[in-house]
Amino acid sequence: MHSQFFKLTALFAAASVLPVIPAVAQSANQRSQGQAIVTVLPSKGAQVPAISQQELSIKINGKNSTVNRWQQFNPNSPVQLVILIDGAARSSLGTQMNDIGKFVQSLPSNVSATIAYMQNGSAALTGPLTTDRAQILRGLHIPSGGVPDISASPYFCLSSLAEHWPSNDLQARREVVMVTDGVDYYDGAMHYDPNDPYVEKAISDAVKAQLIVYSIYWRDLGRLDRTMAATDAGQNLLLEVTQATGGESYWQGFGDPVSFEPYFQDIDRRLNNQYELGFMTPSNGKTQIESFKLKLSAPNAKVDAPQQVLVLGSEMAGAEQ
Repeated sequence: MHSQFFKLTALFAAASVLPVIPAVAQSANQRSQGQAIVTVLPSKGAQVPAISQQELSIKINGKNSTVNRWQQFNPNSPVQLVILIDGAARSSLGTQMNDIGKFVQSLPSNVSATIAYMQNGSAALTGPLTTDRAQILRGLHIPSGGVPDISASPYFCLSSLAEHWPSNDLQARREVVMVTDGVDYYDGAMHYDPNDPYVEKAISDAVKAQLIVYSIYWRDLGRLDRTMAATDAGQNLLLEVTQATGGESYWQGFGDPVSFEPYFQDIDRRLNNQYELGFMTPSNGKTQIESFKLKLSAPNAKVDAPQQVLVLGSEMAGAEQ
């Protein structure tokens, strides 16, 4: 469903070197903790196989680390979902309003949701997170479109949403579906920059807020993204974000899909097959974002895991307990 010619290269790894040797030795022996949300899907067939903790191995910042918790989320565990729509998309997106509405109506009772629009670099919520489907859909409308800077960069808007998530419930999974062309007009829309600073910041903010981001590419004909180069750039930037956070990118070549329905069906399947993974890892004791790599030895299964995770330092770990 997504491009195969991009490899994520931006990793947020850091190490502290102290001038006093004993202090360095003490830091090297510290272990920090964190968690990741992992999606397990069958590699063939429709049945998701049972996965044991012993079948997992992880590396954090290139260091062998320990899985100390592995549990599938209960079907009734809370999920918070924001559908974030590009406010500069043209009226052609109206052809997908019905599919978006059906997706909202089909959400199970454990999912609270809302709709937001990318406007002037922020995520403008149309209402609070709620399980009232009718209330959610009252916020759904065709974007105004045609105003070049109305959404600024979609990555500004994702950062805004991460920094101002509309709930303080730390027990709920936080999921975002972005509907956008992914083009960043603030970092050269006509080419792909794997080190786009606004994308890197959006990834950092999303990882800190523990968001899982999915993207649905919608080409906005009539703007700069009508070129193949801009389309390629937008799709790859979106892939960067979704891979870093453990989500998925959806697109259909260089054009717009006929329907969002298959994408929403896949997102629903993923929400029903997510696991909580807890870990312990060697660290310098500071809270920071690190690279994350998960290997699974179980047959007939594949995992989608975030490529970056938040490792809690001693001060944060103590606050979590």
